[in-house]
Amino acid sequence: MEVVFQYVNEFHENVLGFCNNIYNAEGGTHLTGFKTTFTTAMNQYARELGILKEKDSNFTGADIRNGMTAIVSIKHPDPRFEGQTKTKLDNPDAAKATGKVTGEEIVRYFDRNLDTLKKVISCAEKAAKIRKTEEKAKTNLLTKQKYSFDSNGKLANCESRDASKCEIFIVEGDSAGGSAKTARDRSYQAILPIRGKILNVEKASIDKVLANAEIKTMINAFGCGFSEGYGNDFDITKLRYNKIIIMADADVDGAHISTLLLTLFYRFMPELIFEGHVYIAMPPLYKAMPKKGEEEYLYDDKALERYRKRQKGPFTLQRYKGLGEMDADQLWETTLNPETRMLKLVEIEDARMASSVTEMLMGSEVPPRRAFIYENATEAELDI
Repeated sequence: MEVVFQYVNEFHENVLGFCNNIYNAEGGTHLTGFKTTFTTAMNQYARELGILKEKDSNFTGADIRNGMTAIVSIKHPDPRFEGQTKTKLDNPDAAKATGKVTGEEIVRYFDRNLDTLKKVISCAEKAAKIRKTEEKAKTNLLTKQKYSFDSNGKLANCESRDASKCEIFIVEGDSAGGSAKTARDRSYQAILPIRGKILNVEKASIDKVLANAEIKTMINAFGCGFSEGYGNDFDITKLRYNKIIIMADADVDGAHISTLLLTLFYRFMPELIFEGHVYIAMPPLYKAMPKKGEEEYLYDDKALERYRKRQKGPFTLQRYKGLGEMDADQLWETTLNPETRMLKLVEIEDARMASSVTEMLMGSEVPPRRAFIYENATEAELDI
């Protein structure tokens, strides 16, 4: 039997099981033995060190494994699996064997490495605090009836209950939200206006995140829970909308709002991004109105340059500073209509790089962010 594990700065556990070099996707008794013994040992250490008092309840397994990446590999002469696909090991003796070895080796290592032990228990302590805070907030967050208006009455929901066809637009500001509510196809398009910039979750504590009104409104609207990896009820199958579309102004403030929302989704609802549900709307920057010919929407400065080269006659140029400047027909034509709109699908190609970049740009450490700005200043597209 072999076990290797490491703690990383993530919000979930990743424990994989192998038997005779076959990956067991659904785990099995070998993982059960490892997890149970590891949890028992860590709780015993926490009480011996005085971190858990007599009146305190034990850390849960999810608390202790929060941030853990581990591989449990065993060799068994007569393995038995549930089903034909060998995705779950079913030998009772595997749990006993992994539990016995884990118990002996864990104690041997941590008795000699108390600093590392205290760091692991500190992670569990933080995870337990987050879990308890979240449990208190659940009642207020997730007790609304499905497909109802949110607690602040801001969500203009759609009529359809077929999640595969529904989409929700997160709109910056009440004025743009009002135009969007008028312009939308209410049969399958929902509008959720948010006021200003939401909380930067990379810097904030979980208490502040759960107390933020705009974030609570989104949690209620999406319907799939929150904070995957804290042992709660995040369930992507309960998502009420196939598309979550961020619709912000085409300026620096709009880009900042989009970044804050993406940080929230990436840190606390990552499956929304991984499974392709998050999009960014691309509203036009300009509207060109020639004296002769058809009007045309231009989505960036390069499109404007190309238009000027090919347009021989005079034309009037309208610059959109915000979505609120568009009337309902213009908003439908440019941003809401599936046949004419432009959407960007948010994807993650390198999860480790995405995590480090998010931490650098949105976290509380200033020097790395300053260095990044200095190194990439020439690539910035400024809207001055």
